[in-house]
Amino acid sequence: MYKDNVILCVIPARGGSTGLPGKNIKQLMGKPLIAYTIEQAKKSKYIDRVIISTEDEQIAWVSKNYDAEVPFKRPGELAQDKSGMIDVLLHAMKWMEDEAAFKFDILVLLHVTTPLRNTEDIDNCIELLVEKNADNVFSVTKACRNPYFNMVEVGSDNKVRLVKGGSFVTRQSSPEVFDMNSSIYAWWKETLRTKKGLFLEKTRIYLMPRERSIDIDEQLDFRIAEMLLRDGQNHKT
Repeated sequence: MYKDNVILCVIPARGGSTGLPGKNIKQLMGKPLIAYTIEQAKKSKYIDRVIISTEDEQIAWVSKNYDAEVPFKRPGELAQDKSGMIDVLLHAMKWMEDEAAFKFDILVLLHVTTPLRNTEDIDNCIELLVEKNADNVFSVTKACRNPYFNMVEVGSDNKVRLVKGGSFVTRQSSPEVFDMNSSIYAWWKETLRTKKGLFLEKTRIYLMPRERSIDIDEQLDFRIAEMLLRDGQNHKT
């Protein structure tokens, strides 16, 4: 709870994955990938309950072993490649309200595939949401490529052009842009229910460093995360 606001954390983890099969429970430095996100959420000063939304029995079993709640089985139609995340969250919200009689004010979404965030990042997003009276908050990192300077596209006329028009001669002089790092999202419950979106009138961003923003989608990402985790452990010894 933060300033009398009850907070529900939803960690979505479906069984299917085309880029890296089984990635949600794949072992990363001796621990299932999903365990990192569960542990971070449970260490939060503000999160009241941590639930997993999954259709997969093995993911559910692993999650329970790390003391996360798996209160329902996600419907199959919400566990497809093209299933929308907002729909997944709305389903979880409705179930917790109707079936678990759990009343809450803020929903936090944490993706399993970004295990290098820390608990402070999560709590900072919650504080930003409340203190700035934002509609929602999501985490970002500084972009390596800039659409105003060095990101190009090929048009229907086969001409190569910058994604964003401009005449900037250095990356530093271009407008600052950010990558959404798919790590942390927070909404007021009623805002999510009524507006059902991410880019809202009072959306705010929370900046994270690149080393905590690895988003695991394929084997190379997994190896980078492993390297960074090992490096972090070595610095602690």
